[in-house]
Amino acid sequence: MYIKKILFSILLLSIYLNANILSITNKVPFNDILPNSKIYIDKTKSLTINEIQPKSFKDVNEKSLGYGYSPNFIVWVKFTLKNKTNTTVNKILEYDNALTTNIYLYENNKLIAKKGLSHIKKQRKSINPTFEIKLKPNSQKTYYIQASSYITTLIVKLNLWNSENFYEKEIQHQVILALFFGGMSILGFYNLFIFFFTKDKSYFYYVLYIFGIMIHHLMYSGVTNIYFLPHNWVMPFIHYATYIVGFPALALALFTKSFLNIKKYKIINKTLNIYLALFPFLLSLFFITDSFNKYRNIFSVILLIYLVIITVYTSLKRNRQAYFVLFGWFIFLTAGMFMYLSSIGIFNVFIDFPYYIETSLMLEAIVFSIALADRIKVLQKEKQEAQKKLILQQKNEQKRLQIKVNEKTRDLKKALDEKGLLLKELNHRVKNNMQTIVSLIRLQSDDIKDEKLKDVLKTIKNRIKAMGHLHELLYKQDNLGNVDTYKYFEILIQEVMQSYNCKNVKIDLNVETNLKIEEAIYCGLIVNELISNSFKYAFDDVKEGKININLYKTKNEYTLIVEDNGKGYDSSKPTNSLGLMLINTLACNQLKGKITIDNKDKVSVKINWRDNE
Repeated sequence: MYIKKILFSILLLSIYLNANILSITNKVPFNDILPNSKIYIDKTKSLTINEIQPKSFKDVNEKSLGYGYSPNFIVWVKFTLKNKTNTTVNKILEYDNALTTNIYLYENNKLIAKKGLSHIKKQRKSINPTFEIKLKPNSQKTYYIQASSYITTLIVKLNLWNSENFYEKEIQHQVILALFFGGMSILGFYNLFIFFFTKDKSYFYYVLYIFGIMIHHLMYSGVTNIYFLPHNWVMPFIHYATYIVGFPALALALFTKSFLNIKKYKIINKTLNIYLALFPFLLSLFFITDSFNKYRNIFSVILLIYLVIITVYTSLKRNRQAYFVLFGWFIFLTAGMFMYLSSIGIFNVFIDFPYYIETSLMLEAIVFSIALADRIKVLQKEKQEAQKKLILQQKNEQKRLQIKVNEKTRDLKKALDEKGLLLKELNHRVKNNMQTIVSLIRLQSDDIKDEKLKDVLKTIKNRIKAMGHLHELLYKQDNLGNVDTYKYFEILIQEVMQSYNCKNVKIDLNVETNLKIEEAIYCGLIVNELISNSFKYAFDDVKEGKININLYKTKNEYTLIVEDNGKGYDSSKPTNSLGLMLINTLACNQLKGKITIDNKDKVSVKINWRDNE
């Protein structure tokens, strides 16, 4: 009986001593190390490998351990591997977390390798740090992992792989990450294109959010450390982790603010604007000091929580766009919650669903893209409704304006008709007054015996008649803008011919354009003076006289030519003729034109002036 108790005690002791020994072979592709390990927490952060070996380690019995961001201690993991086979076993030990700062591997008390963010080598091509494990036939070795993190999260998970299986898994892992980042890039550039097309700021902020999330996840997944940054830049880059986390949160806040039109809610909008203004400065506190590294995401989390509250509030206000955003928030927050739970070691969903984060972020990006697409639909509908309202408003305004125009047109027509009547009446009165003056001059001339004085009165009478005939024409015609110049000149000529009773003189009249009232008055007086002079002085020795009168317009210039085939006159002799003075005054001062007189063998007077319109 006593011997049985001793044997039983020896068996229990043997089981206990071998409980944490993991037997490995080349035939088993994968082993989970942590459940077969023990840990020790070094809160002094100063123990060496020799000092740690005699310490009392505790059993783990878990597949993953999480200690949050930048814990103020060092984690030691102890595990023993045993090769019971007759062949050498070669394995790859994977530390399944790319963000741990320092990872040291010891074989018994000998340092084998240094890995982690602080010790990335150029030849490394795997996302996670790896160590080579080699066990000779029928041998056993004890290993120690020393892990600590500065700024980044400390998550401990150890996987033991066959080389072929590890690289197969690694290729698959990197391909999936490449597909994720490729899909996110496509969504980002697609929405950027829509932004350039629509000029809607919501799309621009969403693009910033997508690329901010990509930068953050490139760092979180470890891709940045291997493919995008020089290895000596990794740790300096990690110092800006608070901004890397804060940037997508800020972009998401701007997107939510614009997309949900937060301006409608004054208090919420004002509070959000104040927080967004302070946000960069709050993040800078963690850049200045390392004392609060474990809390560096607190302001980003507060911002995200407030955005969730805003989205819930706007959805209660029946904001259609808020429903999409709320669904996206649910996906985003579950991913963030699982990331946090895994980092502090409470629950690691990524053991069973390794790509939960990538799937969630992609799904959230798709939901937000659908929301933005729906926004286009809503905007198009609003645009169509606005166009309909605008068309209706334009039609109503057009009708109103048409009524106003018709009213104004009637008023103007009435005013113009009245004005026309007044002008006709005025011209009629002026013509009658001038006719009265002519009659008085005629009566006076009948009592005068002096032929010279009679000739003067006749000239005055003809000048007055020249103006009177114009007013008579204006009274008879409807258009008061221009004068029928041919008819006017024709009446003047007949009047002068009757006055001087010249039967042997032929007048050729050629008028190609009409004149305005004022110009017609001046030209009528000029023609009256010139043909009167011709009748008086030009045809004493001429059997058959001829007078040519031409009026035409070239481009913007009028030309009046009056010439006769009479005897002409000597221009070298001084003359004080009132008629010539009147002609010069009318041509140069009133018409603002130029007069040219040719008196060789005949008299030709040419007057040019520009149209003032």
